[in-house]
Amino acid sequence: MPVDQFPDPFEEQLSVALRDAGGSFDTDRAALAAAGQARGRRLRLRRRAAVAGGAAGLALVGVGGALLVPSGSTHGPADSSVAAKGTATPAAGRFSAREVVRTLERLLPGGTFSGQEGRGTADEAGPLAYVVYDDGKGPAAVSVALSRIPTGRGFDPAREVQPCPETGEGAPSGLDSCETGKLPDGSAITVYQGYEYPDRRADTKAWGAELITPTGQRVNVSEWNSPAEKGKPVSRPEPPLDTAGLKRLAAAKEWRRIIDVLPEPSPATAASPSAGQSVGLQRILGILTARLPKDVQVVSRGGQEPEYGFVVVDDGKGRGYVEINVQPNMLDAADALYQGAETLPDGTRVKTRQQPDEKGREGVVMWTVDTMRKDGKRVVVSAYNAAGLKTGATRPEPVLSMRELRDIALAPHWESLGS
Repeated sequence: MPVDQFPDPFEEQLSVALRDAGGSFDTDRAALAAAGQARGRRLRLRRRAAVAGGAAGLALVGVGGALLVPSGSTHGPADSSVAAKGTATPAAGRFSAREVVRTLERLLPGGTFSGQEGRGTADEAGPLAYVVYDDGKGPAAVSVALSRIPTGRGFDPAREVQPCPETGEGAPSGLDSCETGKLPDGSAITVYQGYEYPDRRADTKAWGAELITPTGQRVNVSEWNSPAEKGKPVSRPEPPLDTAGLKRLAAAKEWRRIIDVLPEPSPATAASPSAGQSVGLQRILGILTARLPKDVQVVSRGGQEPEYGFVVVDDGKGRGYVEINVQPNMLDAADALYQGAETLPDGTRVKTRQQPDEKGREGVVMWTVDTMRKDGKRVVVSAYNAAGLKTGATRPEPVLSMRELRDIALAPHWESLGS
C-alpha cells in the first residue's frame, strides 16, 4: 500500500480507530439508536478499522483480481503495464502485459482482436488482459484478471469464490443463470450470465466466471455483448462464450503459470474466513471490485472480517476511498434506517446520501447508497473524494458517481452472502 495512504504512525492510527469505535456506519442519529439495539455493535468498527489496518497490515489483502479494464495509458496497447511509471523490461521470470494479452488471444476461439490493453506481473494492481474479440458475430469485450489470495489454515476455495445469488420464490437473483461447482483438482468455480446494469437500463449483458484454486490462485473472466463494458451500444445478442466456454477459459493452465510468478500473500495479511462466518472479506472484495467501472484502477484494498471491505481507487484524476459493509439479518432495524426510502419492485429499500465528511475534514464529501433486501440483507456503499479516512481531499468529487454506487449496492451477487 502506498505510504501516503496512511501516513501516521500505527500507534496514533490505532488510537483513532479505537476512539472511533463508538461511531456508526450510519450518521442518522435516530436510526443509529434503533439500529444499535439490533445489530449496531457489529457495524461499529467496520469502517474505521481500516485506518489501523492500513498501517499495520491488519486484514490487508493483496492488490489485483478486479475485473478492471485500464484506460488512459501513455503506452502502446499491451506493451507495458498500464499503471507502470516507466517502460522498463520486466525481469526474468515475469510476464509482460503483452504476454498476458497474447495468452488470452491464444485461448479464445478463432477470430479477430483489437483494442488490446493489459498489465503484467510486475504491476502492483496484478496481471490483466483485455481485448475486443470478434468471432464473426460482432465485437465483444473480454477481460481476464489474475491474482493470488491468502490461503491460511482451513482455506477452502468454495468459501472464497464469488457466490451465486439465492434463487427461488421471493429471492429474485438478478441473473439469467449462475452455477458454482468444483473441478477435479479441488478448484471452485462460479459461472454466471447477467447484465451490466442491475436496473436493466441498457441491454448490455455481462457474463463471467471466477475460479479459485486450492493454492489461492484466482482467475476472473468477464465478457460483454458490446465492444466495451459501458458507453457503447450492444453489438450482438449475447457475449461470445457460453458457460462451457467461460469455464474452459477460466480453468486454462496458462493462467496458473502466470499467477505463480506473483508473490505469495502472507497468511498474516488477511484472515481467511472460517466456517460459520456469515460474510467473508474476500467475497466482499471480489464482488466489489468486479462491479467497478472499467476505467477505475484499484490501488489497494483491505478490510476487516467478516463484513467490511474497502478499496482505494484511481481513475486518472485523483485517488478516492470506497468502502462497503454487508450485513445479514437487519430487518429489525429496517423501519428506523429506511424512513422515506425508495422501495424497488422486488421489495429492496434504497436510501441515498450526499453529505460533508462526518469528521469535518475540509473539502471532503461522502456519498452513500444504503440498501436492504427483503430478507434483511443490508449493503451499504460509500465513496469519498479522499484517498483515506484521515487524508484530505484529493479531488472535487468521489471517483464513483451515485449511479455507480447504486449499481454496486444492487448487484445480485450480494444476495447469497450471509445466507
